[in-house]
Order: sequence, then structure tokens, then C-alpha cells
Amino acid sequence: MNEVYLPYFDPDFDNLPERINGPTCRVCIDNESMEDCTVVKVDSVNKQGLLLEVVQVLTDLNLTISKSYISSDAGWFMDVFHVKDEHGRKLTDHKVINFIQQAIGTTRGPQNSAKAKTYANMVFSPEHHNEHTAIEMTGTDRPGLFSEISAALADLHCNVVEAHAWSHNDRLACVAYISDQCTDTPIDDPNRLANIEDHLTMVLRGTTTPNPTGNLSCSQQEVKTAEFLGGEGTMTNVERRLHQLMLSVRDFERPSGGTTSLPMMPTGPECDEEGRKTTVTIDSCEERGYSIVNIDCKDRPRLMFDTVCTLTDMQYVIFHASINSNDGYAFQEYFIRHIDGCALSTKSEKERVIKCLEAAIERRVCEGVRLELCADNRIGLLSDITRVLRENGLTVVRADIATQGEKAINAFYVRDISGNQVDMEFIESMKREMGPIVLQVKIETRRPSSPERSRFSFGYMLKSQIERFSHNFITIK
Repeated sequence: MNEVYLPYFDPDFDNLPERINGPTCRVCIDNESMEDCTVVKVDSVNKQGLLLEVVQVLTDLNLTISKSYISSDAGWFMDVFHVKDEHGRKLTDHKVINFIQQAIGTTRGPQNSAKAKTYANMVFSPEHHNEHTAIEMTGTDRPGLFSEISAALADLHCNVVEAHAWSHNDRLACVAYISDQCTDTPIDDPNRLANIEDHLTMVLRGTTTPNPTGNLSCSQQEVKTAEFLGGEGTMTNVERRLHQLMLSVRDFERPSGGTTSLPMMPTGPECDEEGRKTTVTIDSCEERGYSIVNIDCKDRPRLMFDTVCTLTDMQYVIFHASINSNDGYAFQEYFIRHIDGCALSTKSEKERVIKCLEAAIERRVCEGVRLELCADNRIGLLSDITRVLRENGLTVVRADIATQGEKAINAFYVRDISGNQVDMEFIESMKREMGPIVLQVKIETRRPSSPERSRFSFGYMLKSQIERFSHNFITIK
């Protein structure tokens, strides 16, 4: 019998392409080079949006980026980040370090991959994103609108598992995850979803009035209640989606002619207490065909994510960048081209990019009071809390709602409907009168408040009304 000889393959050839060209992505985490921060180095084959993906991994872990150097010419992405944890220290948690390596794509192996996936779910991929129905809403903001949305969902027998809402320049964007009140399962009946959409649209359209001065276009005033997603979620990062929704309703255009529904706060290029302005400028680098975007503003968490997210979603490619923060201020420099390969050539295009970046910087900043409440979760809790706030003259300008087990954790940024800020004396009075119901309160403003506002016995009113439906609020640690 003739023997059959199969060709021989040297096992070393299996990884030959990687040994010649290097892996598609390498991540190095260095705790030795710098005394006060961890250095994260990323080398990878470049693709559009890769920088945003890397920045999103770091910011989702609540890491602060103090410096960054970016280069992605010739199809190769090279980046260096100087990062600290939320306490301002180097990264020492091996789970965090391993997850960064796994998420950005360097370490291989089934065991490590499984660990990274588990940690990712624990950090920023709550299970209910895949188990509940997602709703997106945009429209013109007005005092009490978030409270009305919460009440409408309660009337429709929907349980709000998680919700995030931003308001800026008289626009509102909201992403909510809901479930059926009775079964706590996703709502997938088309007729019921259509009813929910129609009901919410009616609530949002309460802001629609003829506006000859052009606050919003007619088509935008029709209000978008966006995708209802059941089962396997397909939404992108929630904060990125909020940026996209705000951009879609042109929140970079300031309300004109005093037509705002909420008293405006000083934002954007207004001076801070030291007289320094937020500035965004665009220059040209003609010899290389780049447009150079310069941003000089007060530093804050997630600032780089917000600016990179906006440039990416506006279809601009970042080829080089330098990020630096010092003494509470940040300077960012981006060398960009449009995705079609062209630099910014017209004055109108440059002005639009400047306005959109200013809006991206402003959206997350809320002047006012941050209230954090934790309680045993139940149907209608969010509606009750926001109603009490509204009835006592406060409007929600930003909200982050979540559930952890049987607890509901609600964080609200609130302002007085008249535009006045609530001063510390007023807050302390409120906390004293709350008695056994305890709030976590944080002041987010340095502006002086109206002395008349602090005379209100808000704490007594809030306590008496909240006690009707909850007796177990606790401070968030």
C-alpha cells in the first residue's frame, strides 16, 4: 500500500506575520517612568474612530487623562496617555490594568478574555442594557419637562430601570431603559410601543409653539422619540449617544431673542472667576493639509472624551494631537481633516466646528445643586421624586438614574425655575429639616445666590412630601 505524505508546516510559521509586522495592537502600561501617574502607550493599525474607542475605555473607568500625545499618520496609530485613578493616584488595581489591555486589544488567551469580559460587565455594561427596552427622546426643554416624562412613563405602566438626561441651550436629550411594570421584562409589543411613543411625543410637543425668530426649525420641533430596542441592545455608549442626540437638535445654536423656556446661565466663552475664557480656534497647516483645532478651557473629567467624540461624530479624522492640563486648565490641539481627506476650507464650516466643540464642552457642566438619593426601588418612585422637586420650584437640568439590586440611585442637577442658584445656607437649612430622610448634596456653582431664595423652608416641604411615599432614603457612600 502506497503511503501518503502530507505537507509539513513548521509551527513557527503560524505566528510569522505577527513576528514580522508586530501584533495589530500593542498596549504597554508603565508605572515606572512617571512619579505621579501611569503611562498608557498604544500602538495599533489605525482605523477611523480608534482614538475615541481608546479614550472611551479610559474614561469609562473614571480615569483622568492629564496628558496625551497622538500620532496616526501612515496608517499606524501611536498614542501615549498620562492617567490617574479617581483618587489622583497611579493605577495599582491589576483588574483595571488587565482590563485596559484586554479592552484595547493586546493580551490574548481564552482565560484572560473571559476575565476581561466579566470585568467589563461589572464596570460599565449593566445587564439591563440587554434585558430592557431603550427609548431616546429629544426636544425643546422647559421647566419640569423631565418630571412630566417620568410621570408619563409611570402612567404607561413602565418601570424606569435607568435613565440619563442632558439639557443645554434650551434642548433636552434623554436615553431611558424601561421594562414592563408587571413582568419586569422588555416591552416588545408593537402596538404598546407605538402607544408609548405617541404619548411621549405629546408630552414633548407641549414645547412646540410657533417661533418666527427660529429657535428650532419646524422639523426639529416635531420632536424625535427615537428607537425602541427590545432584547439584545444595539445602542452605543450612552454618553456618546447623548452627544449625538444633542447635535441632532442643534444645541450648538443658542436660543435667540429671549425665547428660552429656562433662564440661561453663563456658559461657553463667558469669563470664569479668574477672567479666563473658554476659547476654540481653528488654524491652517497648508504644507501638510491639516486644520489645527486649539481648545483652551477649564479642565474637568471626561473633557477629552467629549471633544474627541464630537470631532469623530462630525466625520473628522484626528491625525495628531497634544493634550495637556495644568493648574485646573486644559489645552488641546488637534490636527484634523474631514473624512473625505480635505481640510476645513470655508468660514462657515470652521464656525460650525467651533460652535459644536463649545457645546460639547458645556453640555456636561451643570451649575446648581446636585442631589443624590438612594431608596428601595418601586414603581413610580422617579415620578414621585421629580414631582416633589417641581412643586417646590426646582427644575432638573441633568439626571442620572440607575438601579442596583433592590435600590434606586438617583442623581439630579437642579436649578431654581427663576434662574437663581440655591446657596449653601439654604442647602444646610434643607438638610437640617430633612430629619431622618438624608440627602447627599453637592454644590456645583460659585455664583452668588439670591438672598430671598434662601428664606424658603424647602427642607420642610420636601421632607413632608417625600415622607408620604418613602421613609428609607440613605446617603450614597
